[in-house]
Amino acid sequence: MPASIELPGLEARLDRLVYHHGGSNLPVDKPHAFVYFITIENGSAQRVQLMGRKWVVELADGERQVIEGDKIVGESPQLEPGESFSYNSFHVTGSDSRVIGSFHGTDETGSRVHVLLPPFDMIIPADSD
Repeated sequence: MPASIELPGLEARLDRLVYHHGGSNLPVDKPHAFVYFITIENGSAQRVQLMGRKWVVELADGERQVIEGDKIVGESPQLEPGESFSYNSFHVTGSDSRVIGSFHGTDETGSRVHVLLPPFDMIIPADSD
């Protein structure tokens, strides 16, 4: 299977990160939730279909969690040149974390492409206890 290429002009960015603490919907061992808002913008000259994502979450204790799967919040968006796709989701944690992520798909020729999300930190505020 041919390798995936980073498609010039296809960009992903973290628009906003919101912290929430506690609540009945969060597990006792992971009382911290981060809601992230992301936009993927197709600045290339080709139509792109996004098929999934892969994130590596590095916890403060050195543990790594790999989160990957088909689709992005249940969708496989097709982006014409100049179009974008925005979504939000969340991650629950018990410690500070760093996220390294990417999104993958195909371009209009069928080539495998990907876009990297600049790494971001999920830092639990000192006054959250």
